[in-house]
Amino acid sequence: MDDLTLSERLRQRGVSRRGFMKFCAATASMMALPPLMIPKIAAALEKARRPSVIWLSFQECTGCTESLTRSHAPTIEGLIFDHISLDYHHTLQAAAGDGAEHAREAAMKENWGKYILVVDGSIPLGEGGNYSAIAGISNLDMLKEVAEGAAAVVSVGTCAAFGGLPMAKPNPTGAVAVSDIIKDKPIVNVPGCPPIPTVITGVLAHFLTFGRLPELDHLQRPKVFFGQSIHDRCYRRPFYERGQFAETFDDEGARKGWCLFKLGCKGPTTYNACATAKWNEGTSWPVEAGHGCIGCSEPRFWDAGGFYQALSVPHTKVGETILTAGAAGLAIGAAAAVLNRKRKAGAVENRETITVKDLTKES
Repeated sequence: MDDLTLSERLRQRGVSRRGFMKFCAATASMMALPPLMIPKIAAALEKARRPSVIWLSFQECTGCTESLTRSHAPTIEGLIFDHISLDYHHTLQAAAGDGAEHAREAAMKENWGKYILVVDGSIPLGEGGNYSAIAGISNLDMLKEVAEGAAAVVSVGTCAAFGGLPMAKPNPTGAVAVSDIIKDKPIVNVPGCPPIPTVITGVLAHFLTFGRLPELDHLQRPKVFFGQSIHDRCYRRPFYERGQFAETFDDEGARKGWCLFKLGCKGPTTYNACATAKWNEGTSWPVEAGHGCIGCSEPRFWDAGGFYQALSVPHTKVGETILTAGAAGLAIGAAAAVLNRKRKAGAVENRETITVKDLTKES
């Protein structure tokens, strides 16, 4: 890894000051930081040096890497060549066999205590960890070896963060999450099946900018991306509040874009930025495409089952308000009628106390 700062490297590549500040503004926006933080980000990045990143892939489907290569802010090219030094990655590196393992060992030695370890895929513990191995080294042993010299660990995807699909019942390989094994390093979970690409790069950009991981929730997920539920940010929520639900995937409600809660959408219990970050350069996301959220960024989402079964009976605030207002209206109407009768009977002149119990009884 060279000693050039990011600012020096960008200038070498012909990136103007204007272009650099645009990147800083995009980074601030992506991390939900106020505009006043842009100069601070710029100052930090100008002095920053590219951190070494070692990416380990275990029991996974390569979907997380596919997601990363589709990141548009920053782009994968910029991420690799300008912002980080991706020194080891099975899928993206040119080296193979012994050459690949020598690259990993060299990166660890040269950057001991400073590199970022990114892991995707769960780790099998069954049969002594022999269900999955790389270069004759079990996933378990390689994780422990590389994590020992890491400054921080980023668990990318639900498999690495929570065990994911390999951990689903009956869990034949004894799959576990990274945090079940590594206990002495800062860990940030970036779940999703796969995770949103800009969330992956956003976490790396945050570490590069501030030298630390972002603020995390109780599941060690960055709050800036996982601080609100899908339901909180969903553009279909107004339909939920009005009690307008699609009953099937091809009925009138579905065609009008009504809420998918009754069709099994797990948005109210799932925390992620899908509704705002979206996919394919912000083009769309599953709910916008007509399919309910399956809760893939939550622990044990696969075993929760019932992808097309509603979480519960819809309980909308607007519905509650309408019912309450309706009941209040009936009560007021009944009270007015009773009061009118009492006036005629002279009860008001006698200052008789009229209670709610009286109103209910007489009406």
